[in-house]
Amino acid sequence: MASGLLALGACSPPGDPTPPQPPAVETAAAEAAVAGGGLTLAGTLERQREMNLSFRVGGVMTALSVDAGDPVAAGQVLARIDPSAVNARVTQADAELERARRDLRRDEALFAQGYVSNQRLEDRRSALKAAQAAYDAAAFDGRWSRLVAPAGGVVLERAAQVGEVVQPGQTVVRVADLASPLVLRAGVADRDVSRIAPGQQVTATVDSLPGEVLSGRVVRVGQGADPRTGAVPVEVELPGRPELRSGLTAKVTFPSAATGDGGVRVPAEAILEANGDKAHVFRLKGDRAVRTPVVFLGFDGDDARLRGLAPGDRVITAGGGFISDGERVRVADPRALTGAVK
Repeated sequence: MASGLLALGACSPPGDPTPPQPPAVETAAAEAAVAGGGLTLAGTLERQREMNLSFRVGGVMTALSVDAGDPVAAGQVLARIDPSAVNARVTQADAELERARRDLRRDEALFAQGYVSNQRLEDRRSALKAAQAAYDAAAFDGRWSRLVAPAGGVVLERAAQVGEVVQPGQTVVRVADLASPLVLRAGVADRDVSRIAPGQQVTATVDSLPGEVLSGRVVRVGQGADPRTGAVPVEVELPGRPELRSGLTAKVTFPSAATGDGGVRVPAEAILEANGDKAHVFRLKGDRAVRTPVVFLGFDGDDARLRGLAPGDRVITAGGGFISDGERVRVADPRALTGAVK
């Protein structure tokens, strides 16, 4: 029996199986944050005064003398509609006004002879006022059978064609006043709006001017956020350049300044979860991942700004969704181990 046990022991596998390796992760070092540095807003260039021009009354458009890109002068007639319907209303209103005048003159004579009451005379006077108002309104509409440029500039868009029936208020042409400044309008997250103030100097880049950096100035910061996006509108004035036109895409960057509040920047993918200003990250301590609460200050480009870490602390940027607090990990980028916090 003993010899049988000895033989069985000799057939057993030597030692225990090799333990599995810790999960692999990637890390990045936290960097000192800056207030305003890296905050870049993208928007569209526009003239500060751009006008959508339309007729006050509807009708068939019979003439349109401009197209996109054409210069226009103040007072220039840009388009016309068929005035027949408008003129008919003016003629009708004029006839009603004349009849109201005749009725009043006749009743004034009868009132002097005692044949009509004072109440009827007052009714005639009220009818005359109503007829006069109707005529004035029709005559005013008659003047709007022509579309006139309110200021000199350039046509940005032609939105209708001759022969179409245009409705009151329907945009026919869009005109930019070239005397007004060129501005970039963009939206900024509410958490970053405190970093922007009117008069602040900024730099801007435009795709149509590669390699050039333009100087600009913040001229307006909105007092309310867009209810759909939550972004606060910001308007930045840029220098007028012949190469710059309405509709071009541009980016504006705000100057850097040290925060002094202990904030750091880490890649945005290091954030495990965020609720308001509360968030968590996995900090690398030795060879273990430590779940660390931080204060979320907002995004800065592709990075997140946090408070609660020190510059140089390493955070897990990939693989954090598969580990737990205190678990041993294996850094996939070995060179990062040199800076790991002990």
